[in-house]
Amino acid sequence: MNEHHPQHVSSGRTPTHALGRRNFLAAAGLTLAGAAGATALGGAAAHAAGGAPRPAGAAAAAYAVPLDTVRHTRTWMAWPDSSAIWGRQLAGVQANIALIAKTIAKYEPVVMCANSASVSKARSACGSAVTVIGTIPVDDCWMRDSGPVFRTNGAGGLDAVGLNFNGWGNRQTHAKDALVAAKVAAYAGVPFTAAGFVGEGGAIETDGDGLLMATRSSLVESRRNGSRTQAQIEAAMCAAYGATKVVWFPGVVGQDITGDHVDATSRFLADATALVQAPLASDTDVWSNDQRQQYQALSTATDPQGNALSLSRIQGPDYNLIRSADPNFVGSYANYYLCNGAVISAQFGDTRADAAARATLARVFPGRAVEQLNIDSLGAGGGGIHCVTQQQPVP
Repeated sequence: MNEHHPQHVSSGRTPTHALGRRNFLAAAGLTLAGAAGATALGGAAAHAAGGAPRPAGAAAAAYAVPLDTVRHTRTWMAWPDSSAIWGRQLAGVQANIALIAKTIAKYEPVVMCANSASVSKARSACGSAVTVIGTIPVDDCWMRDSGPVFRTNGAGGLDAVGLNFNGWGNRQTHAKDALVAAKVAAYAGVPFTAAGFVGEGGAIETDGDGLLMATRSSLVESRRNGSRTQAQIEAAMCAAYGATKVVWFPGVVGQDITGDHVDATSRFLADATALVQAPLASDTDVWSNDQRQQYQALSTATDPQGNALSLSRIQGPDYNLIRSADPNFVGSYANYYLCNGAVISAQFGDTRADAAARATLARVFPGRAVEQLNIDSLGAGGGGIHCVTQQQPVP
C-alpha cells in the first residue's frame, strides 16, 4: 500500500481543536453520575431541550433500537459552519453535506439542523426538498454521534435515547452538539431518556434482535466512561438499545478521534447477518488488521439465541487508485446509509472497487436503488455518509 494512503477506515472525525468542555457538561447536568446516572442524565438533557424527561427504564422495557432497514419517517442531518473546526475544508464539506441531503430527499424527508446565521446558506445549498431549521444549534455535522437514537416498541410507540455525546471524550468542542439529541427528540415530539454511558451512534451497531457490536477502543475508554468496566458499559448499552448481547472488537487506540467507530467497518444487514469491509491482501496497516479481526470475531460469534452469524464482505478500495491523496482519508464503502428505497454510499475513484461495491450493495439490499456519491471532502475530514445522518424510524 502507498504510504500516503493509509487504510484509515475508522469513522474518524477531523482531529481538531479539543477545547475541553467538562465544565460546560457539568453545568448542563450531562456528566456521568455513577451507575445510576441514566435517570439524572435523562432528566437534565430533556429539561435543557424543553422536552419531556422520562426516568430511565420507566415504561421502556419494550423499546428497542430497530435495524436500519425499517422504513423511516425522516432523516436528520446537521449543517457545519465552523471554520475553526474545518478551516479551508469547510466549503467542500458543506457541498458534500448538501449533496447527501439532496440525494436522500429523493427518497424520504430530510431535516437539516443549522445555526440560525447559517440557515439561509444551508437552504440555498440543499434546495427546497430539504427542510432546514434554525432552532437546534450545532457545532459540527456528525448527526450520527450527536443525535438521538430512536427506538420503537412494535406497538406504534416511538421514543429516543441520548448517548451523552461529549465530543469523543472532550476531543472537540461540543457545547451545542451535547444538547442536540434531546432537542431533536423534543422537536420530533417523542419521550427522551439518556443512556447510562457515554458513547456515539457510530460506535454501536444493532441487528434489531438483541445483538450489538462495538469496539472496546471507542467505548471502554476513560475520557468517555471513566473507570467503568466493560461489563458495566455493556449493561448500559444493552439497556439503552433493548439488546442482550454485545460482540466486542479490540479496535484501534489513539489513531483517530473516535477510537475506531464500528460503523465504517462492520454493519448488520439483518437479524444475525453482518457485512464487513475487507482490505486488500497486501494491506498490513492497523486499520486493515482491524478489519480482519472484526471479520474473524464475527465468524465465531453467535446471536443471543446461540445461532452462528451469516457474514458477507464488501471489498475496500485500493488507496493507490482513489482520487484523494489525503493521508487521513476514510475510504469506507461500509459507511453507507439506508433510506426508504435506497442505499446511499460513497465512491472514491477506484473504478473497479467502486463498481464491485455497487454490485455488493445491490446484492445485499435487493429492491433498493444504489446511489454512489463523491464525498471526498468529508472522507478527508475523517467520516462518511452514515456518520452525518440519523434515521427516525416509522413507529
